Amino acid sequence: MNECRNLKDPERILSCSEMSEGARHFLHSLIADWGIIADLGYCDLQLAVKDGAGGFICAAQVRPATAPSCFPEDVVGQKFPPSLWPFLSQALGCRHPLCPANPEFTPISAVSANWEGEAAGVVLQKSYPAAHTGRYEQMGIDSAWKLFSMIPFGKFPYKVPVNTQRHNAHVPDGFLILNEMSLVTDASPNAISCFKRLGFGGALIGRNLVEVVRGLTGAEGMGKDMAALLSGESPLDAVLSINNISVTLRSLPLWGERDYRGAVVLCREITEIRRRDKELKIKDATIAEINHRIKNNLQSVSSLLALQIRGAENEEVKKALQTAKRRVQAISILHDALSQSKNEMIDFDLALPKLLKTNVDIMREGDQKILLSYEGSFGLLAPRDATPLALILSELVTNAVEHGFAGEDEGEIKISAERAGKALYIRILDDGVGLKEAPEEGQSLGMNIVETFVKVDFQGSILWSPGPGSGTEVRVTLNLNGALE
Repeated sequence: MNECRNLKDPERILSCSEMSEGARHFLHSLIADWGIIADLGYCDLQLAVKDGAGGFICAAQVRPATAPSCFPEDVVGQKFPPSLWPFLSQALGCRHPLCPANPEFTPISAVSANWEGEAAGVVLQKSYPAAHTGRYEQMGIDSAWKLFSMIPFGKFPYKVPVNTQRHNAHVPDGFLILNEMSLVTDASPNAISCFKRLGFGGALIGRNLVEVVRGLTGAEGMGKDMAALLSGESPLDAVLSINNISVTLRSLPLWGERDYRGAVVLCREITEIRRRDKELKIKDATIAEINHRIKNNLQSVSSLLALQIRGAENEEVKKALQTAKRRVQAISILHDALSQSKNEMIDFDLALPKLLKTNVDIMREGDQKILLSYEGSFGLLAPRDATPLALILSELVTNAVEHGFAGEDEGEIKISAERAGKALYIRILDDGVGLKEAPEEGQSLGMNIVETFVKVDFQGSILWSPGPGSGTEVRVTLNLNGALE
């Protein structure tokens, strides 16, 4: 266990702690949700677990978003002072919150984090000293203490999945306090504003939220889950939309060891957020439709070129049309890869094999077998780099098939790539008939395309040489323009 001392990752600290997998999962759930206690109670929380050598180590911590922190420096991975160990050992097996007798630690409270009878760790709470605590602050502190006290007997974190909404409500967004009769006893200003936006003009204090919302939506406008949420009976979350106003809600039932003690209901108005989400969905649908039409148009151009190829009698014309068709297909494949990308970058290693296989199938003679192999990685490329690079590789591979394997039954082309920051190093090696002399600039349209893209677009270089045994080797060095995008 001593290896945990230098760890800073809560997951790794818990993984090397001596506890069951179920207890470890329970602590992860606690860490994921305990920020609510910190925000309501204006307090810092720390998770202490045994380190196997008689001491305790801090496995996780959370600071409040509503108050200054008592621990501005990160303490995860640090051991607690030995003078605190007896208190932590006592708290580890206790089902009620404890405060240390040592005056040095008196602002601290602790509860045991138990999972099915197994004491997995200790949660410590420490509040920042405040000069004044008003009614609004006190109602949050009282609710935080109830949630904190639920940890030892397994009532918090909740066992059912909550926080399923994309835009979750947090304590600073607004919260209401319900008593055991599901009546509102306190409400933050932001929470009152949320219900006013929904159309409720009265006072919330003393009202039942179910009746308040039913008065706004009508008897048929509320389902069972929404009623259970608004009454605080179950830990649920949902979005309430009335008159084009949307509020996300989350209920946090408060339990004693045996009895229900009310609930906290978090709320946040998300009308503007949902409007923007709707606009984004419309834009995404529009972009998808545009991409679909571009793809169809490129396919139409390719089909028209194929028709012209079949109708052409001059071999030179056929060859030129075939080259044009191949280049259109290269752009089409890259565009298809970009339209399917989620982060506006192209995974070039996935798109390249399809692109070059299409070129080889078009250019090979009869039953000629040409094998393509790849080494290294091109990685993610910005569209401004991917399209010209695709055309460069398409021309070089096409040139190898057309000239390197003319009259051959089979052959192999090896393509390797290496990334180093903005620099991309490419090596294309074939085992064909070999290179008599390097192509001259301007010798063909294909080589003009390669030279222009390499030197002008990428400020790079290209070097032709005979292969190690036979065939031809081409080395291309490029400076990626979109490498930092």
